[in-house]
Amino acid sequence: MTTAQEQADLLAEIGGQNKATMGALLGTGSIAKATERADGTMEATIRIPEDAMAWEPAVLVLPHAGTVELTIINDDKNTHACLLPSNGDRKFIGLVNHSKGRATLELDGPGYYWYGSPAGNDEGRGLTAAIVVTGEVPPEAKLDRPAQPRP
Repeated sequence: MTTAQEQADLLAEIGGQNKATMGALLGTGSIAKATERADGTMEATIRIPEDAMAWEPAVLVLPHAGTVELTIINDDKNTHACLLPSNGDRKFIGLVNHSKGRATLELDGPGYYWYGSPAGNDEGRGLTAAIVVTGEVPPEAKLDRPAQPRP
């Protein structure tokens, strides 16, 4: 779990909430940054704490697009699930109480990638979170149009 200061430091590192287009995204949850291995693959651990109905962290920041390996841990006494985004296909992991699962995701561009637990009414009770991929859109994906006037 990150402290308030660590959360503020991470937001400052990525340029504040609006620089990473997070706004007030999941403002009551925590935020963490994935670690990057020498080969460019990122990794992180996400948990569901006991009796919390929340993902920890609620916002996972990736420094760039690419492959991320997640370890998902259910510390709760209830069964949950995790439906994760990934290029081409979503990843589903069933999480019985006090269990762990792993998923490898391919996220090929900057932006928000939402995930949650589709089990029961978990999402309705707040078990949703986001992966935020920072970085620039590759030149081939940018719109070919003239600059727009700014106020």
